[in-house]
Amino acid sequence: MKIPNISRRYGGVGIKLKDNIFAGQGEWGRRRREWLRIGKMVFVAVIGVILCFVLYDLVDRVWNGVFVDWFTDHYMVRYPKKDVDGVMHYVWQPAWPRVKRLLFRTLVTTVVAVTVIVYMSSKAYAQRQVEKCVTDLAEKIRRFMATQREADEVFPKEYAEVSVRMAQIRADMQKQEQAVREEAARKNDLITYLAHDLKTPLTSVIGYLSLLEEAADMPEPQKRRYMRVALEKALRLEKLTNEFFEITRYNLQQMALEREKINLHFMLMQMTDEFYPLLQAHGNTVRLETAENATVYGDPEKLARVFQNILKNAIAYSYENTEIVIRAEEDGEWIRLYFQNHGKTIPKAKLDLVFDKFFRLDEARATATGGAGLGLAIAKDIVTLHGGRIMAESEKEITAFVVELPVEGKEKAE
Repeated sequence: MKIPNISRRYGGVGIKLKDNIFAGQGEWGRRRREWLRIGKMVFVAVIGVILCFVLYDLVDRVWNGVFVDWFTDHYMVRYPKKDVDGVMHYVWQPAWPRVKRLLFRTLVTTVVAVTVIVYMSSKAYAQRQVEKCVTDLAEKIRRFMATQREADEVFPKEYAEVSVRMAQIRADMQKQEQAVREEAARKNDLITYLAHDLKTPLTSVIGYLSLLEEAADMPEPQKRRYMRVALEKALRLEKLTNEFFEITRYNLQQMALEREKINLHFMLMQMTDEFYPLLQAHGNTVRLETAENATVYGDPEKLARVFQNILKNAIAYSYENTEIVIRAEEDGEWIRLYFQNHGKTIPKAKLDLVFDKFFRLDEARATATGGAGLGLAIAKDIVTLHGGRIMAESEKEITAFVVELPVEGKEKAE
């Protein structure tokens, strides 16, 4: 008897019960299985005996005259015979070939009938047991998931396997819920910080512009200094506003890829040229180590965003006046890109979190590097969508982000 899979509604994880509804470990489970087998055998024997008595009663009492006439006409023969006194009379004797065929057909019919009855009865009984088992298990699962009770307090010993699986499922669910709560908390904190930080540059811009308007005869050097400060604060205000839009776009976007063959060397050269002002302001240089014919298969706009986010992160967290190395290595159908910078070593605990949404290394929200914490999370989503992988390594003040992508139109098997 097979009991079907039961899939939990919360995560779609299948739990396959054992073939026997009493499958469990120990002497108690073995005895119950043995008594169940004996009960089935007794049930079949009783059904057979009852059928024999019913058939006998029909033949002997209900159908007495009809059956005798029918049997005599078809399975008996009459022939004349003289007795010892020479008197002629008729004697009835079974036609044994016909009787044998009748007995054979009756036996076959009886066996088939008994088999069908036993099968249907067993099937109905098994179905009831399965339904009872599934209902009972569903109730135990519901009770287990709705409370914080231990698995062995809810599930009996015969459900040991289910108990272990459900405990693992609940642990995974709690872990996911905790991750969602932490992500939401980081997002809320970030929005609160950004909303607060918006006031400072805005107040400065208004203040300096008001001074410029009120003091028409202000000396030119002082006027230029006020204008420069106002411009810097306005640019800071623009950056904070863009971070708000970045958060909104990440939550609303539905990324669809438009793949094509991309000249990787040309894309990276163009990107480093675009980042020249930022590199110069931080005193960084880029050394590009890629073959001129290096190609990758993917969405050029999306991959450009990946490389830009990684390079922007490398600049933000590297020491001033240091070199950033971008290297590409081909490995069969795959190409690996390394973005390596020289900066403060990222602790192992934080290294595992750098791709989480709204996570920022600068806990103090340093304005020089603090962003919305979405750049690397977006990069990971895009790379994963391409069938690739993104990883981070950091030791001895050298941090490297590794991106693995398909060279041709093939996705990496999970």
